[in-house]
Amino acid sequence: MNDACYDPSAVQTAVDLANTLKPVKGEDALGTVAQLRDFLADHPGSGAAGPASAAGTPWPAPRSRLDSTDLAEVRAVRETVRAVLEGAAADPAGTAALINDGLRRSRATLVLRNEHDRWWTEAVSDTDRCAAHLATVTLGALASVIAARGPARLGVCAGQACSGTFVDLSRNGSKQFCTPTCAHRASVAAYRSRHSERRAPTRG
Repeated sequence: MNDACYDPSAVQTAVDLANTLKPVKGEDALGTVAQLRDFLADHPGSGAAGPASAAGTPWPAPRSRLDSTDLAEVRAVRETVRAVLEGAAADPAGTAALINDGLRRSRATLVLRNEHDRWWTEAVSDTDRCAAHLATVTLGALASVIAARGPARLGVCAGQACSGTFVDLSRNGSKQFCTPTCAHRASVAAYRSRHSERRAPTRG
């Protein structure tokens, strides 16, 4: 029995990491060590492709030991992950180079897992650095999505004044917005624009 070659929880970790930075609003939810601890607490798994591995594998370093060096390293990983999500559709080759370089620097190794007649592949890092582990999980997940569904499944929200990133795992691949809220705002704006055009007086 073969499962999907990417793990949705690891994909979501990549998206969530990238979206801790909101350039349009000038907000950064990864500006302190405490915020890094909170992020890891909200994303506790290794990102392994399978319920048994993803459910309980902790990050390699205890969160209490994280320091400013870890924060700087994770912010650098975020920069790479965000660049991948923003550029995959327009520059697949450049994106592949970014992913491959990031995985090399995180000392990632691909391993084959088997449990209860299930087979899956998982990218793991042989270092205990938090950033290397996070890079392996997120970049490995995005690489798997690109391989399975194509680079166009990675993107940036089409909403005005929004720079949120997303990964489209839907069947038809039609996602354009990072959240339902952005999609609703765009729909309301389009509706108002149509009504405004119809009600505008004609000049003769």
